[in-house]
Amino acid sequence: MTDRFGYTHLLTTTLVLVAATILLGVAAKATGSGLACQANWPQCDAGPYNLLPANLPSFYEWFHRFVAMFAGFAIIGSALAAWRLPDIDRRVTGLVVLGMLLTPVQVALGRETVTQYTMNILSLHFWTAVTIFTLFLVATVLVWAPRLTTTHVTGALALGIVALPGHVILSPVVDAGIETYSPTMQLVQYAVTLALLGAAIIAAMVGRRRITGRAMTPLLVAPPLVVLVLFFGRQAVNPTLELPYLAATAALFATFVAGFVLTRRRG
Repeated sequence: MTDRFGYTHLLTTTLVLVAATILLGVAAKATGSGLACQANWPQCDAGPYNLLPANLPSFYEWFHRFVAMFAGFAIIGSALAAWRLPDIDRRVTGLVVLGMLLTPVQVALGRETVTQYTMNILSLHFWTAVTIFTLFLVATVLVWAPRLTTTHVTGALALGIVALPGHVILSPVVDAGIETYSPTMQLVQYAVTLALLGAAIIAAMVGRRRITGRAMTPLLVAPPLVVLVLFFGRQAVNPTLELPYLAATAALFATFVAGFVLTRRRG
């Protein structure tokens, strides 16, 4: 097992668990399940010691906590392994250790979303999760970087070009005959957002190693634009923020296209 699966696979698994935790948290919020366990934390509302869910809404919240627990174990394991293994890039160690230090903060915020459930706490809980995801995403790209080429840069940019229109279609800005911004739409849109963030960071980081010249400009601009799209996308249910959201998505789309064209020419 240790010959076939190394630290790169551990870190990749941790990243997947962190992403799953975020999406399950979005599902719990979108379905109104955040308080379904009768405001109990870390317990729920059924079974021995109230450890199990009593109904479907409680299951959403319980399953979110269940996956988050394994994500927490994986985060700690990744940080300790990076600290102990002598051949791990110190930048990777710093990133995953910082992610581990943020994890107790995230757990405390998760508890507060149950005991208080205010929009400020929910927002802080979400952005802390995105920060942890970004730290592990950058660390994962660093450990895989020697195997990544210009082809991966163009592939990431192509993913961004394809995914971004879907992000807009799934947003509350577009009225596609759907009266409500449904939980399914929210879940898929946030999954697309994480894919966009991953595509932008992969393109920028791998591009710095493999590409020179003006092709790097759009690659470096893409990650902060994705953050703007994420920020305004969360607020786009407010009509006054629809225009900033559409402006950010248009700028990001143009950046992805420019990066793709320039990278292909350099290649």
